[in-house]
Amino acid sequence: MLAAILRERGIDVITTCEPGGTPLGKHLRSAFLETEETVAPLAELLLFAADRAQHVEFLIRPSIAGGRVVISDRYADATEAYQGAGRGFPSETIRQVIDLATGGLKPDLTLFFDISVDDAFGRMTARDASGGKRNRMDLEKAEFYQRVRDEYFAIAKREPERFIVIDAARSKTEIQHDVTQAVMGLLGNN
Repeated sequence: MLAAILRERGIDVITTCEPGGTPLGKHLRSAFLETEETVAPLAELLLFAADRAQHVEFLIRPSIAGGRVVISDRYADATEAYQGAGRGFPSETIRQVIDLATGGLKPDLTLFFDISVDDAFGRMTARDASGGKRNRMDLEKAEFYQRVRDEYFAIAKREPERFIVIDAARSKTEIQHDVTQAVMGLLGNN
């Protein structure tokens, strides 16, 4: 929805995601999320780093150099939250891996769509009931997701100039309003 609004205003925008924003990334995403094999936490961390390095090198940096706005569903903060807090890797290790994969590229703005862990599980259950597809990450316990959520809040506290928490328990219309305001404020187009 955000990309459509930006395009209506004449802004050149590209949408992408992690993992899976490049052809290689799509293969890595499929291999990681759809495997029934147990994945070692270090393999998970490095797999996401490999995807991100490819993503930054061949999609994000060229898009920015071409004057485009990049909207990515997930980026390096997800590694801090999921592999750092969720899997328990030391923050220094996480930062080194992120810096290596991104070459220091940070987003200008990060939006964290926050809902309680209970509400997230409710949404996953509703998705499952409607025929949605589960992946390995959907099988984690509530404690894992609470650590992830807490880390996102810690990042928001450390970097309030780029990190905005959006209450995702509200209607899509209310959420989209907040998202549009935040992004237009950054781009100087209110």
